[in-house]
Amino acid sequence: MKARTLRFTLPIFFLGFFLAGNTTLHAQKIAPADPAKSLSDTVYRELDEVVITATRVSKRIIDIPYSVVRLNYSNYKYDRKIGSNDMLSAVPGLFLQSRYGDHDVRFSIRGFGSRSTSGVRGIRILLDDIPESEPDGQTRLEALDFNSIGRIEIVKGNASSLYTNAPGGVANFINDLDFERSSVVQFNQFGSFGLYKNGFKAAVKTDNYRLLTTYSYVNYDGYRQHNSEYWHILNMVLEATPSAHTKLSILGYFVDGAIKLPGSLTKLEFEQDPWQADPKSVSRDEKRITTKGRVGVKYDATFGGNLNNEIEVTAFGTIKFFERTAGDYRIINRYGLGLSARYVNKLKFGSRHNEFSVGGDLFTQPARTEYYANIKGQKGDDIIQIESEDISNMGFFISDNFEILKEKMFVLLTARYDNVVYNQAEQTLPSRTDRRPFNAFTPKLALNYKITPMIALYTSFGWSFDAPAANELGSADPAYLFNQDLNPQESRNFEIGIKGSHYRWDKHWFKRIIYEVTSFDIRIDNEIIPYEVLSNVYYRNAAKTKRSGVELGAQVEIYEGLTFGLTITRSNFRYLTYEARVISIDTSGTFIETDKDFSGNIVPSVPEDNVYVSLAYSRPIGRHVNIFAKASCQGISGLWVDDENTDKTNDYNLLNGLLGIDLTFGKFNIMVSGGVNNIFDEIYVGFTNTNSASKRFYEAGAPRDYFVSVNLGYAF
Repeated sequence: MKARTLRFTLPIFFLGFFLAGNTTLHAQKIAPADPAKSLSDTVYRELDEVVITATRVSKRIIDIPYSVVRLNYSNYKYDRKIGSNDMLSAVPGLFLQSRYGDHDVRFSIRGFGSRSTSGVRGIRILLDDIPESEPDGQTRLEALDFNSIGRIEIVKGNASSLYTNAPGGVANFINDLDFERSSVVQFNQFGSFGLYKNGFKAAVKTDNYRLLTTYSYVNYDGYRQHNSEYWHILNMVLEATPSAHTKLSILGYFVDGAIKLPGSLTKLEFEQDPWQADPKSVSRDEKRITTKGRVGVKYDATFGGNLNNEIEVTAFGTIKFFERTAGDYRIINRYGLGLSARYVNKLKFGSRHNEFSVGGDLFTQPARTEYYANIKGQKGDDIIQIESEDISNMGFFISDNFEILKEKMFVLLTARYDNVVYNQAEQTLPSRTDRRPFNAFTPKLALNYKITPMIALYTSFGWSFDAPAANELGSADPAYLFNQDLNPQESRNFEIGIKGSHYRWDKHWFKRIIYEVTSFDIRIDNEIIPYEVLSNVYYRNAAKTKRSGVELGAQVEIYEGLTFGLTITRSNFRYLTYEARVISIDTSGTFIETDKDFSGNIVPSVPEDNVYVSLAYSRPIGRHVNIFAKASCQGISGLWVDDENTDKTNDYNLLNGLLGIDLTFGKFNIMVSGGVNNIFDEIYVGFTNTNSASKRFYEAGAPRDYFVSVNLGYAF
């Protein structure tokens, strides 16, 4: 089935199906979950699970008036676990495009993030609640090791009233400290195109502390020419509990690796050989070498007569060294210091509960960049330019959640003020300095109405603010270091949705149904758009953009252990008013400048339809064996490649299969899994390089590939 054939009637049909169920079940006492009947494929876990990302206060998902997803390690423990797209493709509203291998995945939520040519933009990325995103919002995901990550929390939609540079949402990757006893696990994974990943995980638990240490080495030759990569990833978390109501955590990681960059192709090159590299990328030996680390300290305490007060303070430091050979040869050294704090007070006004919180974040990052000539991927002897920069972000937020109707209706008010400042100076001739500050106040109002204890209607309206990233501020005018015409992207965001769960513990068929449906409407002013001149990427503002869509996610336990999953995302994103100058190259190599009107065109690099369907079976066999099987299919409609809508990629459907077995013998554990992705070996465009003046829009997605995982564990 082609993804583009789906219409809004599908979400409405499924919503009606769910609500037609026996809603009186929710008035009954909910029985505890049977571990033997756990849903290994459940994208939406129980709605009474707690997350902290959505409101910066620990709350159950059913009580949060936003669209929120939480995944636990059990959801993806049998999967490939290399890139984020291996685990997160089933999340409705989230569109992932893997570029240059597995560690440069483009995240897009409701279109935010689709403009990124490298890394993640418009979505705040956290690792253990600490910003992995830099002060300007740019994020690379090299530090994520999914053998170490125990749960993932994703907020879909505007989170600017709580986090800086988060108009599309927040993704929080949290290391696994929820183990019951000390253990050690040795990981091994092998796959197509020279993939192998080896490492270990050590977990130590005592009465007063927990220690988690993981190390992974990843090597991948890649499925395209000039596309190899390797990574060393070390993660460590120490959590101590000095008293019953205090917690002190020390968190750190170290990453070292490199990735070759194959570049984008023209349509003719893609049709001739989609696995080839851009000849210019090969001649330059374009690559990215990364060494970075982070250390953080977090203190959390609850106090007061009723333990109704909480304070959390986090301090962290980062060191990042990059070498890049795209065009010139750059050596970038960055050092960062950050501090965040929040206070939470829970009390009653009469019989009504109120939850108030206030907090702030500070993150500053000075950097030094050295420019050299790129001689076939090697650094030239003479330095061309030295630039120093400092990017800082300071923000304060306030939140209040008040119970209007007893155990029925809650109103959540949040607001944030952000000040983002860029300073840059050249230390060699020509000597120039530049500075650009951006600031904004972003409020948000949200309502949550509980139809039953486990069905909730929610809606929200708020403003968002997204300052340009440092690389987006680059100027084509030699008189300035920063683009003086590029303004922040601002938007007004409205959403309405329903989430719920149906449990029938005394039944064998359709025992459990978990679902969420969300409709959103977004109006954007000054949307930041990439364009290209002489192979250099610059950015400009489009006047006005309208985005509307529907997201549906559902999990149905058809029979004991047999689970059907469905996610549907339908998007309609268009430029309302947008005029710009287009630079193109004709067949003789001559540059042509034309003023064009893109009003009414579809926003590129975002599919109109994104559908994911899965069928999974998990079953214990006796006390020592658990088997798992899963088949999934993802359908993506074609993507426009530029603002002019000159070409659209083909629709594609990816069929994947996975088998796993988990064996436990006393204190020993062996888990074996294997799978095939893109079973029919479909050739498709997996990443679009938006608005390329040289028409190099196309990068191939992964062909058919296989993997096998073998994990050996021992529990003390």
